Formats: sequence, structure tokens, C-alpha cells
Amino acid sequence: MRLPRTLPRSLAGQLFAMQALLVAAVVAGCAFFAYASGRSQAEETAARQVRAAALAMAESPSVREAIRTPDPSSVLQPYAERVREDTGIAFVTIMDPDGVRWTHPDPSQIGRSFIGHTERALLGETFEETYTGTLGPSIRVVTPVRDGDRIVGLVSAGITVERVSTQVREQLGALGTAAGVALALGALGTYVINARLRRHTHGMNARELSRMHTYHEATLHAVREGLLMLDGQRRVALINDAGRELLGLAPGSVGRRVDQLALPAPLTGALLASEPRVDEVHLTADRVIVVNTSQVVGGERRGTVVTLRDHTELQALSGELDSERGFTQALRSQAHEAANRLHTVVSLIELGRVEEAVDFATAELELAQVLTDRVVGAVAEPVLAALLLGKAAQAHERGVELVLAEDSLIDDGALPRSLAPRDLVTILGNLIDNAVDAASETATGCAGGPVPAQRTAARALVTVTARTESGELLLRVADTGAGIGPDDADEVFRRGWTTHGTGRGLGLALVRQAVHRNGGEVTLDRAPGGGAEFTVRLPLAGRTAAEAVAP
Repeated sequence: MRLPRTLPRSLAGQLFAMQALLVAAVVAGCAFFAYASGRSQAEETAARQVRAAALAMAESPSVREAIRTPDPSSVLQPYAERVREDTGIAFVTIMDPDGVRWTHPDPSQIGRSFIGHTERALLGETFEETYTGTLGPSIRVVTPVRDGDRIVGLVSAGITVERVSTQVREQLGALGTAAGVALALGALGTYVINARLRRHTHGMNARELSRMHTYHEATLHAVREGLLMLDGQRRVALINDAGRELLGLAPGSVGRRVDQLALPAPLTGALLASEPRVDEVHLTADRVIVVNTSQVVGGERRGTVVTLRDHTELQALSGELDSERGFTQALRSQAHEAANRLHTVVSLIELGRVEEAVDFATAELELAQVLTDRVVGAVAEPVLAALLLGKAAQAHERGVELVLAEDSLIDDGALPRSLAPRDLVTILGNLIDNAVDAASETATGCAGGPVPAQRTAARALVTVTARTESGELLLRVADTGAGIGPDDADEVFRRGWTTHGTGRGLGLALVRQAVHRNGGEVTLDRAPGGGAEFTVRLPLAGRTAAEAVAP
């Protein structure tokens, strides 16, 4: 048979019961010690009182004179009763040296022998004792009455133990009232505190709280998304391993304010914002992350819960998909143009103009073959070669000529395996796309109004340089566009910067991120043709010996 549960289930209930018992025990202990101390003090006070009365009467000249008379009782009895009533003691007994009473609160006891000890008083000593006499147990003092060198009588003054107990009980009543009030106040305070604790712990007991903490810790370490919790002062209250990795924070970041974490300004602004953010894309030094924030309302302080998702791989894949889509469109356009050329050749042959048909077809083949041979001959790295050929086709469709600089040269195996092809596509692809846009817009007059006649006569040109030198990979892209003003030189790599005014620029921010991830640098200068010239330098020192001699 199971015994019924007697302890409260919740942690707050257990604490309340424990604190109530503790307060009760403390109050009871204090009451006991106060009672014991009060009784001891009452007895000491009573002893001092009766000692003072006895000594005063023993030294009184009127007492000595009365003892010399033939009938001492007739004088001493009224005097003793008057003293007893004035002092509030229980009895005053004056007796001869043999112990025969001259006075007593009960007149019938006069003439009888004193019940108690007198030997020490007969020797001239004043002493105190607790003894049971005719009035019950009493605290008494016995002292001698001297007439010169002789002891002519004894004085005993006392107070009953019952009277002392009555006084103590009166004090104990007041003490009990105070103890009850203290216990009630303690219980009330304990209830209020534990009611608040119960509200904060949601009525869970210690075992449930411990289990929840264990699950909480396991979840924080297991979840792949970044989780960041900020308190009302915008300090980091909690961050999991994924969040620390995504933001590039050190382990000691808990407790620091967001604006002290050296995060990019747009990301810091999003974390400090009071309004919620939904699926905002932000860039750190190495990653593209999606940020969601939600305000926490309740309790004493207002906080923020932030979730972080790594968007780096997805963004890179999106870039590759855009490149593939561009290649597909270029192939579709080339197929359409090839069909037009074929129809032209066939028509010339049908008209009997065979030589012109041959010249037309040969010229088109030579133009395409020259670019292909130039790229394949200078760039042995297949990813870069394919990227350049595809971008050249796209540029041609937009009326922009993409050329490879004469000093470009990258041997096969020159690039380390640590340099991801995806990063090369991100860096060079975005730079070429921006350069083609700038050159095309300037040539057609779409980048700021009408274009002067001397500029429209010039061809739209993008020059790409790709070579290895001094242990570095050099990638340079120059265009004949409008260029970038000095005021915007520091802002071009910021997310959202664009010349189109839409505020959605991301390409150059991704370029800088990929360059930084590979330990390189990217700079912006003015191109010889007046446009912009971006230069990227990536170190090749990370290659192993086996990679350096790879065929």
C-alpha cells in the first residue's frame, strides 16, 4: 500500500513548508529562551528586593528599640506589615535568636518557631535560600539584627515562588503575543515570496526544474541554428555554440552589450532594433546569415530572442545557379544567332554567292575561336576558363566586349585546393557582372541621363586580368563605365549599396566576404578608361608540397 504524498509537489510549496517550520522553530526557540531568561531575571529581581527589605529592617533603630521592650510583637507586627505592603513582598518575619516569631502575615503564627534555616544568620551572615514555609515555597533572605556586638534578633523577608511564576506568566503572555505576531508576519512574508517563486517556476518541483535545465542545455548544444537571447539592457544573456560560430564571437561574450561585440554596423542595428526583424539577410566577415528577432514582453525586463541561420552555402549556390542560368540564356541566344547565320549562309549559297557565304561563315568562326583560344591558352584552371567564356558570351549579348589581358596566365594546378571553386565564381563572377552592367549602362546612356557624343562613340569594354605572381592569385576587372565616386569608395562593399538605387546590392559584399574568408584583400581604383577597377589578391601560400608539384 502506497503512503499518500505529504510533501507539496512544487518547489515553491516545499520551500513554503520548510520556511514556515523554520520560522515556527525560531519563534518557539526565542520564546523558550525568553521565558527561561525572564524567569531567571524575575528570581534575581525578587531576591534583590527581599534582601534590600530585610537589610533595611535589620538596620532600623526602631526595630532594635522594639526588641528591647517586654512585648516586641506589639510594635514590630504593625511595622512589618506596613513594610510588606509598601514593598509588595510576600512576608516579613522578625524573630528572636531562637527562631520564635514576633511578626508574621498570619497573626496566628506569631509565637511559633520559624520554619527554615537560621544557623548562618546566627553566625552574623546574611544568606538567601528557597524554602517551603507556611506560605508555600518562597525565596527568602535571612539576616541578623545587631545591638552592638550582640545578635538580638533575626529578620527574614521573602516572596513566594508562586508570585514570581505569576509575574513570569504575565511577561510570557506578552511574549507569546509578540511571538504569534512574528510567526504570522513570517508566514505571510514566506507565502508572498513563495507565491512569486511559484509564479516564476510555473509550479514545478526541483526534479522537474533540473530535468528542464538538462533538456535546455542539450537543446542549446544540439540545435544547428544560432540562438541569441538579449536582456532588457541589450546584453547577451545566452548564446549557443552555433550562434557563437555564426557571429564569430569568443566564449566570453555572455554579459557584454551588443554594441561591444564588434559586429558589422547593419547587423548591430538589427539586434538593437525595438521592432521585430523577419528573415533579414546580413553579412559578417565570413558568412551570410538570416536574422529573425522577436521581443519578449513579461516579467521585470524586456528582452529579445534572436535566431540566426547560415545562408552562406545557399547564397553561393544561388550565385552558381544565376551563373548557370546566365550560361543557359547565353547558349540560347547563341543558338538563335547561329541559326540566323546558318540561314544567311544558306541564302547566300542559294543566290549563287558562294564565296561571300564562305567569307561570312569564316569571319564569325574566327572571332569566336580567337577568344576561346586566348582564354584556354592563358587560363588552364577549368573553373576560371569556363567562367570567362560564359561571361564573355553574356557580355556579347549586351553589346559589351570582354577581353582577357595579355599578361594573364594561370597554369594548371597553380591554385591550391583550399581555394574553393565556388569562391572563385563568387569573386570573379560578381565583379564581371558589375563591370558589364556599368559598361553597358554608360554606353547606352542608362546610367544617369544622356551620354556625350564622345563617350557613345567609344566601345563598351571590360578587361579581365587573371595571373599568379609572387605567391598570389591576382584577379583584376576594369570597365569603361561611369566609375565610382570617391565618396562611395568605402561604401561599395556594404550590403545594400548599389548604383541602381534599389538598396538590394549584395554582390560586392559577397566578394569582400569570399576574399576575406581566403585571407586576401580587394581594392578599388579608377580604371585607365575612366571606369572602376577592382583588384583582388589571394595568397597561394596555403598549398602543400604535393599540390605545388601536381601536374
